[in-house]
Amino acid sequence: MGDYVRQLPGSSAGLSRRPGATQRFHLDLPLLGLLLVLTLFGLVVLYSASGQNMGAVIRQGRFILVGFVVMIAAAQFSLQRFQRWGPLFYLVGVALLVAVDVAGVGAKGAQRWLSIGGFRFQPSEIMKLTVPMTVAWYLADRTLPPRFKYIVACLTIIAIPSALILIQPDLGTSLLIAASGMFVVFMAGIGWGYIFGAVLLAVASAWPVWMYGLKEYQQQRILTLLNPESDKLGAGWNIIQSKTAIGSGGWEGKGWLKGTQSQLDFLPESHTDFIIAVLAEEWGLRGVIILMGLYLLILLRGFWIGIHAQSSYGRLMAGSLTLTFFVYIFVNMGMVAGLLPVVGVPLPLVSAGGTSVVTLMAGFGLLMAVSTEPRRVVH
Repeated sequence: MGDYVRQLPGSSAGLSRRPGATQRFHLDLPLLGLLLVLTLFGLVVLYSASGQNMGAVIRQGRFILVGFVVMIAAAQFSLQRFQRWGPLFYLVGVALLVAVDVAGVGAKGAQRWLSIGGFRFQPSEIMKLTVPMTVAWYLADRTLPPRFKYIVACLTIIAIPSALILIQPDLGTSLLIAASGMFVVFMAGIGWGYIFGAVLLAVASAWPVWMYGLKEYQQQRILTLLNPESDKLGAGWNIIQSKTAIGSGGWEGKGWLKGTQSQLDFLPESHTDFIIAVLAEEWGLRGVIILMGLYLLILLRGFWIGIHAQSSYGRLMAGSLTLTFFVYIFVNMGMVAGLLPVVGVPLPLVSAGGTSVVTLMAGFGLLMAVSTEPRRVVH
């Protein structure tokens, strides 16, 4: 008698169902729906935050549309391809960062952009996705938890782009990229001894970094965080105005398009870094809760995808991308509320910004690729 092959119910040709559109295009429907709601909500807030500038809303809408196209395109590729492409993307990204330091476009005292054919973009945004991809590629085929020499190699992969971005200077993005890579190492299951050692090293290096690693304006941002009233019309202006906007909104808010701090231009960078202050002033605490609820659902979906991933690479990528998305949210909200220094981190998928939106959506495309990874069948 021939051997029987164990198959999942409905896996035979006669019983299989025709896959739906979301299966054919490798889309995670819950995640897709949440992202649609979040981006539309963000455009409504941006219209007010930009001073009712419809041109800014249309421009952001185009970036969002491009982001969704990139997300859907990224979801079509298998994780194996992403795993193979990770090192190549990393090398290209590092080369672009070197190009920024040599011939980049400067603005507001920083040199962070490249201009190619009239199109200006920020290569550091690309590294937010490329660094965790490369670290996950390095660790996926190795014994986990990783040994010390593998951890050192991962730290080297993380340190190179982080240092190049710090030179621009862009401390906030440098720290976020370092965090995105470290999340992969953390998800790989490193021992608590390494974690405690890293904490002790960070504490011990705080003073040398303060004295020799931070520029004067970066030191001023930290001092302003501790006492913003010391320079009300200078370094403390941003935090004071954002706190005023948040506090004046109360529970119900002043109403859409009726915020005084934002509409009368008291609130700086209201359409980018400080856009949540506009939301809090006009929509009140309930508007902020709605936004945080959307973020929470997206985070939970990302963790669910990571837990159910079929490979080590998928688990590492899904976990690190979701944690990195959380850090973006936490840093921006903490910065605007005066709990963290102002480091120029936009609110994900709500603040105006093209490269950031497209990069984030590409990351969600990779999450969808993890979500629709073929299930392993036991024969």
